[in-house]
Amino acid sequence: MSRFKEIYDELRSTRRYNLHSHTQFCDGHAPMQQMVEGAIAAGITHYGFSPHSPLPIQSPCNMSACDVPAYAAEVERLRDVYGHRIRLYKSMEVDYLGPQWGPASDAVASYGLDYVIGSVHFVPSQDGRFIDTDGPSERFAGYVATEFHNDLRYVVDTFFSQTIAMIEAGGLDIVGHFDKIGLNTSFVQPGIEDEPWYGRHIAGVVDAIAAAGITAEINTKACARRGRFFPASRWWPLLKKAGVPVVVNSDAHDPALTDASRPEAFNLLDSLR
Repeated sequence: MSRFKEIYDELRSTRRYNLHSHTQFCDGHAPMQQMVEGAIAAGITHYGFSPHSPLPIQSPCNMSACDVPAYAAEVERLRDVYGHRIRLYKSMEVDYLGPQWGPASDAVASYGLDYVIGSVHFVPSQDGRFIDTDGPSERFAGYVATEFHNDLRYVVDTFFSQTIAMIEAGGLDIVGHFDKIGLNTSFVQPGIEDEPWYGRHIAGVVDAIAAAGITAEINTKACARRGRFFPASRWWPLLKKAGVPVVVNSDAHDPALTDASRPEAFNLLDSLR
């Protein structure tokens, strides 16, 4: 059973946390011990590991199911070593692929996670193939042509319909970077996020999060390099108006980036009050 309510209550008294990070078991760039040491050096007191979950499709960025016991054992070992200095949590970032796989899957429930981040990275093409819409914008532009028949609107519509379906299916505590598709689609079609229909998608996701009573992530990973948060700060007033609780995570893949751009995000959040 998720411990997220208990964890979130602990975070109310501190901003020295990061609940989204990756490990050597997925596409992280350092062993988990180095990630913990980087978090301690950054003054973090509450830290969650969230490797990309196993998937029933091929993905070089996701951990394999056979590595789940080793991952769990490493979390326990690091708690024994560093537990007097930092609280460590065992989580995963779980992709949603549809009814066949997502945060509500029985396998995810069996992992004994402290909390679950639910995210959409893969969008099914019109031909039924799951395509990774994350990653380099140039690669995404190629996929729009070769995998999505140059139908960018289809990609966006499907990304957000998958996001709402994931939320409604349940099993997750935090919705990860829920407008991340905006970065790559804006590369292909600048100004797409200004379109009224795009804004309606965002409002629909915010409404779904509020109705489910779960938490939205403000993801700071792309702020320094790409000049934006996920969701983009233009949408934060919608979250506030809907009463959606938020956590600010760096989505760290490297120990040096544990606290990257989180102070800037908190400053912007404070300005909304």
